[in-house]
Order: sequence, then structure tokens, then C-alpha cells
Amino acid sequence: MFQTGVIVPKFLKLKSSETVKAFDCGDADLNDFILNQSAPFAKSLLATSYVCVNPQDASDVYAFCSLANDKVAITDFPGRTEFNRFRKNQGFPQAKRFKCYPAVKICRLGVDVSARKKHVGSMVVDYIKSLFSMDNKTGCRFLTVDAYLAAIPFYQKNGFDFLNHVDECNPHTRLMYFDLMDIK
Repeated sequence: MFQTGVIVPKFLKLKSSETVKAFDCGDADLNDFILNQSAPFAKSLLATSYVCVNPQDASDVYAFCSLANDKVAITDFPGRTEFNRFRKNQGFPQAKRFKCYPAVKICRLGVDVSARKKHVGSMVVDYIKSLFSMDNKTGCRFLTVDAYLAAIPFYQKNGFDFLNHVDECNPHTRLMYFDLMDIK
């Protein structure tokens, strides 16, 4: 797949009628989503999936991500004090003090095992950042992700920070965010 060190992948938005035929990231749930569930999610307007492909062969999928609307809300914090501290740190004008702020959630992100250690995952995250910082169609301030514990270092390396403390209801993930104003 990667005979010559540097790859320049192509990103495609999957239509609700399109499916990926072959993909293996080593995680059965992620594989099942892109192979079987991404089209029904798109048809139901619940999530949009993008694939990162070989520019010479679009059926050669290096990675994928699935995105949906989200928000960073007061309920994501243990209390109002933490939320107010968060708002202050983001530099919101006093007049823009809402109870929630628009975000896009990275619902799923997977890199094919054949593309590991090639920085493809970071390319996908950079692509997502560019989607919402360069052509922000509806107003979106943050990217969010419920990061699996093993993926936390990856998201930290890509500029994400923790939004709240460990959730006792779901100790296998941590809610993280990226402020798109960091790009502007």
C-alpha cells in the first residue's frame, strides 16, 4: 500500500448509497460500522462518513471517520463553576455566554491495519479540522470525541484536551474537545 514513504491520500464523502467493501482496523465494532452501518446512518441523517483513500484506487480505503452534530454544554461539566471557567478560558465575549456551544462529534475513526504508523489518523483529524475551520457552514466552535482510553494519547497529540473528569457511567472513554479557534 505504501511503497513510497509519503502518501497523499484523497478524502471522499460517502453518499448514503455507497458502501465500503473492504476494511480492517482491528476493531470489530469499527469495521462493522464502516462496512455495514454507515449507509443506514447516512440515510437516517444521523452521521456522515468520510473515507481516506488511495488516490489511484478509491476502493483502497486507508481510514474513515464518521461525524455528527454535537454540543459542549453545561451538563458536560460537574458544575456551573467548571463550565464558567471553561467559557472564560475560551475567550467568549460576555454577550455570547450560552448554556451550550456548537460542536461536531467524531463518532468513529478507524485506520486500516495496513496504514498504521503512517500518520493517516492524524491526516484524518487534520481533514476534519479543515472541514469546519475553512468552510464552517453552520457555526461550529468545537470538535468532540468520546475517546477510548487507548486512543487518548493520539487525540492529545492532535491538540485535543479533556472536557471533563472521568465519567463513572462510562469509565472506558473520556470526553475530549478541540477548539477550532486554535486554528484561526
